[in-house]
Amino acid sequence: MQAPELLDWLAFRLGPLSVGPTVLTTWLLMALLGGAAWAGTRRMSVAAPSRWQLALEATVLALRDAIDNAAPGRAAQLLPFIGTLWLFIGSANLLGVVPGLHSPTGDLSLTAALALTVFGAVHWFGIRIDGLRAYLRHYLDPNPILLPFHLLGEITRTLALAVRLFGNIMSLELAALLVLLVAGFLAPVPLLMLHIVEALVQAYIFGMLALVYVAGALQSHEARTKE
Repeated sequence: MQAPELLDWLAFRLGPLSVGPTVLTTWLLMALLGGAAWAGTRRMSVAAPSRWQLALEATVLALRDAIDNAAPGRAAQLLPFIGTLWLFIGSANLLGVVPGLHSPTGDLSLTAALALTVFGAVHWFGIRIDGLRAYLRHYLDPNPILLPFHLLGEITRTLALAVRLFGNIMSLELAALLVLLVAGFLAPVPLLMLHIVEALVQAYIFGMLALVYVAGALQSHEARTKE
């Protein structure tokens, strides 16, 4: 069975906007992540931390170290955005293993929204550091004739981010469905493990690409200030 029947039944419209299964699943995931963050930080303790607190702290430290490796000295600045991307996309990809649900990242509309968020973050960090005029001027370096190529590069990498995640998650769920149709339930555990590993890998790759793009904008600012 394809799209979740329950979420299809709950779909509704807000004027010209259609709120379908992908949006509803995304809202559900946001509520779960927000509730988990609230529950995990409600009673934090230095003297006697709970297991949940230790797990959250380990997750944050792992995310911070990964960011610091790609953008040294920028972990505190980039952790809220990149860390949220990793956690959200990883959780969204894993929803495909829940019976009756599909990964919302298997919908091009969500992956396009995530890619546009990365696109906006790159320019937001650049403008915040350089100022609007200086940031826009860097598109004319080293020669104004390269402006169309700079703009084309921004568009193509954003499109690639959206299509890459969408294609990988959609093909992963399709492959899982085909294997189940052919082999029945003879090999569910290896298939489930493959799905989980691939879902986490795709989340890591998307977040790492976003980190590289943002770090590139920050490093180009540092290079210009040294000149």
